[in-house]
Amino acid sequence: MIANHNFVNYEGFGAAGDGVTDDLPAICEAHEYANANGVRVKTRPDATYHLGSRALTATIATDTDWNTSRFTIDDTQVDDHRTPLFEVRSLAAPDDFRCDRITRGQKRFDAGLRRDCFVFVANENTKRYIRRGLNRNSGAPQQDCFILRRDGSVEGEIDWDYDVVTRLEVHPIEEQRLVLRGGVFTTFANRMHRETGYNYWARNIVIRRSNTEVEGLTHYVVGETSTGHPYRGFISAVKCADITLRDCFVSGHKIYSTIGSAGKPVRMGSYDIHANNVVNFSMFGCRMNHICDRTRWGVIASNFCKNILLEDCTLSRMDTHMGVSGTYAIRRCRLGHMGLNAIGRGMLTVEDSELYGDALVSFRGDYGSTWEGDLVIRNCRWTPACGDRTWPHMISVRNDGTHDFGYPCSMPRTVTVDGLLVDDGNHPDGYNGMFLLTDPDAGCPPAEAATPMAERPFPYAPCQAVSIRGLTAISGKRPLISPNEEIVKSVTMIEEDALDLPCRSLPVCR
Repeated sequence: MIANHNFVNYEGFGAAGDGVTDDLPAICEAHEYANANGVRVKTRPDATYHLGSRALTATIATDTDWNTSRFTIDDTQVDDHRTPLFEVRSLAAPDDFRCDRITRGQKRFDAGLRRDCFVFVANENTKRYIRRGLNRNSGAPQQDCFILRRDGSVEGEIDWDYDVVTRLEVHPIEEQRLVLRGGVFTTFANRMHRETGYNYWARNIVIRRSNTEVEGLTHYVVGETSTGHPYRGFISAVKCADITLRDCFVSGHKIYSTIGSAGKPVRMGSYDIHANNVVNFSMFGCRMNHICDRTRWGVIASNFCKNILLEDCTLSRMDTHMGVSGTYAIRRCRLGHMGLNAIGRGMLTVEDSELYGDALVSFRGDYGSTWEGDLVIRNCRWTPACGDRTWPHMISVRNDGTHDFGYPCSMPRTVTVDGLLVDDGNHPDGYNGMFLLTDPDAGCPPAEAATPMAERPFPYAPCQAVSIRGLTAISGKRPLISPNEEIVKSVTMIEEDALDLPCRSLPVCR
């Protein structure tokens, strides 16, 4: 049963590895034994493991080396499409920690913990992220996640005040990193048909253990037809800290439509990577093919995270739906047709990267286009709309001040551009230069647009300053601030070498 005293394999528990036999029961047993005995799992490099249709989950609590083994996931007929195939968990006992009230930005707790812990808190009486648009909803409970060190200090700044805590979860952070390495997974896509609503699939790898790394995993999606429903994420990290994806290959999913909550057709988001309530989520060297293929949805979604870092990645999109706080950094990356999306607070930095989205940075209008903090763009190249004909708007914002999102909304406090090449050569007739910011009132009724923002029920705070150095447009046209002349209070030109402008401030488009 045991290959040696250091690891077990699936064959020792009855796996055939022939690509036909359902090997998931044997895989579950192998990991159960490995967890109980504290040994690694290592698979046969030339095996193909079929993961069957049953609602079974293999719990992983030790290092696992899938090397070049292949795994077949047939989603055309399954018992339960929401049951994960693998779940990475900690076996450590949780610490006892209680709190009744929390203040925004709180730095310490009188905790007395035996080890560092991941903490999730919620006040279910208060709603945030009250979504607007075709996928509108009544919001999500106010929530935070953070690392509570054994000395009582907090990592992952707390975003909200809590006069009451209705839900509290404390999960241990193990000192030793758990590594999942290798594996070539192929999903034969589902063909579920449903006229209304979303029905997310989750036959995937769920990570609930802090201090976990996934290295060199490959995931393909094949067999997509005209009918299907979306995936929540093949790699899905939930309520944990210090998660790293390194040198993984992921796949975009075909876009399907449904009837949304507003009673109108909407496109369904389908993801290969998903992060929910994660503190310190990092991706290094992860990639995918065809990042400008508009028939495939953006590959990543995240919610309620703290501190996100992408380095040396090639992906169709990076997105923070219901917020990220702390630091949000994109370095030496290529982001495709769905671009870089953001909602939240803190420092957003994009540097040494190539971007191909309709906007260089899009602050999501369905969540109020809010960023409480600063945006820095450094040494980047932007090809708007993947090179299709367009009138570029560098930063996308949309909020007419009439909807309650559950929090005050604002543009970034400051925008700093320090080296940017804009390939705006494919532009429409009459083009007279890119806009730095979109019109946040776009699409709202004329009467509302005529009302000063400060007098609207939920005013949208404008950007305070835009500082530009070394911005070059291929068209030779100098940039304009926005179609809406009220949204920028001041703009400073630090230098003019690339634009050769005759004055030190950019004119507002009128």
